[in-house]
Amino acid sequence: MMDLAVTQAVFDFADARKKMVDGQIRPNRVSDPRILDAMRSLPRERFLPPALAARAYADDAVPLGNGRVMAEPLAIARLVQMATPEPGARALVIGAGTGYGAALLAACGVQVTALESDPALIAIARPVLAALMPAVTVVQGPLAAGWPAAAPYDIILVEGAVRDLPAAVTAQLRPGSGRLVSVRAGRGLASQATVAEMTPAGLNVRAMYDCAMPALADFMPKSGFVF
Repeated sequence: MMDLAVTQAVFDFADARKKMVDGQIRPNRVSDPRILDAMRSLPRERFLPPALAARAYADDAVPLGNGRVMAEPLAIARLVQMATPEPGARALVIGAGTGYGAALLAACGVQVTALESDPALIAIARPVLAALMPAVTVVQGPLAAGWPAAAPYDIILVEGAVRDLPAAVTAQLRPGSGRLVSVRAGRGLASQATVAEMTPAGLNVRAMYDCAMPALADFMPKSGFVF
């Protein structure tokens, strides 16, 4: 296992960021220049424990323990783009993990509240966001409850696959215009990125594309005995 000093000596993180954007992100339908610029400049390795920094730019999710991961770069880039972030919009990131997705939204000019339940992930997110994106507010609480204290939100981004969207969360969308971006977990690998828009007629949910992402346990049905 390498410490961060050795990792930095071996890896050129700035070059890795450029290759990530040019090789993984731009060729795969991510065209928002704000997202591309943010991914070129944000040091993704700082959102990981030092021992995992060398995996920051791989085209894969990075396990963080307790069933949680940092989503692969392309997956989070496409979800943020699908949220169509507008400067000044208010956003809630649920399952924010170590804060990378929240930082991408903030780089687009969005006012972000980052909700996480895992104290170990918050311990990484708070200092790195304070240093790089100090406008992001990091809060701790149960993910399936959302964060009603700062509602309503123009954008809710759920970083992880969910089976159902709790009414407590969708109720925090801005009436008439809010949108919720998530990955809806199906059976097996049949998961889809979806956008749910709060229209005057109610919540309109649309599947956009296939997207594999690990499930957030807080949103999955609890297992039990079957008789």
